[in-house]
Amino acid sequence: MLNISNNKLGKKVPLDGFEAYQAAHKTRHFKYFNRFLGLTAIVGFICLFLPWTQNVSGKGFVTTLTPDQRPQTIQSPIPGKIEKWFIREGDFVKKGDTILFISEVKNEYMDPQLVERTNTQRDAKSKSVLSYIEKTKALDNQVNALQNESRLKLNQAKNKLQQAKLKVISDSTDFVAVKNNYEIAKKQYDRTLTLQTEGLKSVTAVEQKRLKLQEMQAKLISQENKLLVSRNNIFNAQIEISRISNEYANKISKSRSDKFSAESSQYEAEVQVSKLETQSTNYSLRNKLYYITAPQDGFINKAIRSGIGETFKEGEKLVNIMPSKYDLAVETFVSPIDLPLIHLGEKIRVQFDGWPAIFFSGWPNVSYGTYGGKVVAVETFISDNGKFRILIAPDANDHKWPNKLRPGSGAYTIALLENVPLWYELWRQLNGFPPNYYTPEKSTTDANKTKKK
Repeated sequence: MLNISNNKLGKKVPLDGFEAYQAAHKTRHFKYFNRFLGLTAIVGFICLFLPWTQNVSGKGFVTTLTPDQRPQTIQSPIPGKIEKWFIREGDFVKKGDTILFISEVKNEYMDPQLVERTNTQRDAKSKSVLSYIEKTKALDNQVNALQNESRLKLNQAKNKLQQAKLKVISDSTDFVAVKNNYEIAKKQYDRTLTLQTEGLKSVTAVEQKRLKLQEMQAKLISQENKLLVSRNNIFNAQIEISRISNEYANKISKSRSDKFSAESSQYEAEVQVSKLETQSTNYSLRNKLYYITAPQDGFINKAIRSGIGETFKEGEKLVNIMPSKYDLAVETFVSPIDLPLIHLGEKIRVQFDGWPAIFFSGWPNVSYGTYGGKVVAVETFISDNGKFRILIAPDANDHKWPNKLRPGSGAYTIALLENVPLWYELWRQLNGFPPNYYTPEKSTTDANKTKKK
């Protein structure tokens, strides 16, 4: 019944004799509980002064240390059609093993004898180059022959010029002699004519002198004509020299022009030969690309393109392969506020998915099931998830990472920072303050050394 009255029942009726009262009111239990609470408070107060290791946690996954050891996809550099598969998913392949065979889908490459015909065209053009080379040599010989012939003709014409000059000198001398004889004959005729007028000479003598004068006059005119002809021969010889020079200059220029045309055609043919050689090499290499091979030893994870007769474009993903040899690492992400606390070479504790662990982030010495690592790379640009990427490699001085780990497994990382009292850490967490900023001992000693220098 409810005790709604102000009258105390225990004061009027003694309750000590009732078993229910004795069971409910045991003062000894209160004493033990009070002692327990007091001891707990003392222990809790003492624990507040225990050392606590500040840390920066992050979530990531297992990856490989170098990019060439990570899972990769195999693409085809040319478009094609799948003809035959040589592997199954999960198979182990070595570097160079054939994964699948593809065929051509472009019309310009479908000729099965494309390489042979291109080589035939190249050989024909190569012979054309040899023909142009021989033609160039023949034109060189022709130019040399014309130059020799030109020198001979010019020497011959110069000799004729010299002969004409000497003939002029000879005819000039004869002309002077004949002119002197003519003057003498005229004086004799005039003297004889005077004597005949005076009656000292006969008419016959006068006529003889006149006849001789006429003969000398005819010789003078003839000799003068010869002199003019000789002088004219000099002009003709000079003209002949000029004609020969111009004639052979034109012939030599034409031969050289033909030579340059042949050389130009030779160079064009060589360019075409080079293009055909490039095409032949490209076609040969393209034929080798019909066989998609493994770039390194590894396991075939997944065939992205499947079936027979399926077409694809160049650069499309065909097969996913995982290298068989790799060095494990952990890729984790930290917030921008914690990035200044992460340094290269810093120790990291890692907890992997699938490996149970008893982990105390602030007391790493009493944690079990975690593995050691060290920071080998810190990303300098923020990732798409708004955090900075950190790459962690195994710590050679710590326990070896599990052999059954596979890239892609989840990982939880703890970067250990300064040791602080537990009460300070609780106060920091309650107020939302970041961990204490610090620099590793190595970096501080290096900075002090640089300051001393």
